[in-house]
Amino acid sequence: MYTIGQISEMFHLPVSTLRYYDKEGLFPEMERVSGIRRFGEREIEALRVIECLKKSGVEIKDIKVFMEWCREGSSTYIKRKEFFQNQKEVVENEIRKMEKVLDMIRYKCWYYEQAVKDGNEDRLNEMLPDHLPEEIQDVYNRAHDE
Repeated sequence: MYTIGQISEMFHLPVSTLRYYDKEGLFPEMERVSGIRRFGEREIEALRVIECLKKSGVEIKDIKVFMEWCREGSSTYIKRKEFFQNQKEVVENEIRKMEKVLDMIRYKCWYYEQAVKDGNEDRLNEMLPDHLPEEIQDVYNRAHDE
């Protein structure tokens, strides 16, 4: 069992956030000793799921619904599976967008490295849009795909 302070350190979360989650009912079976919250493995796993969902863009109100489904038992397995499948699609789409962003950054790093070497952008501008070195051309194309 862990105190709220220990969990705060473990997850790098403010104590106030943990209290808020508790107030919102996200730890319904949390043990209390003399009114002091005691986090067990169940709460730690719930917190891992909560933080994962938050990082993937899910709002607390929707996490709360998910946690309610968990309390309802096996009758909600299909809902829970669909919830995670939908969130998986959201995250995969975001990853694709960020990969394109990363390709643009990679291209610009290369571009400015060359501009620094050349002292200008003339040679680079002559290469655009389709006469770049092969590996950079691929990065450029992915960054500029619509």
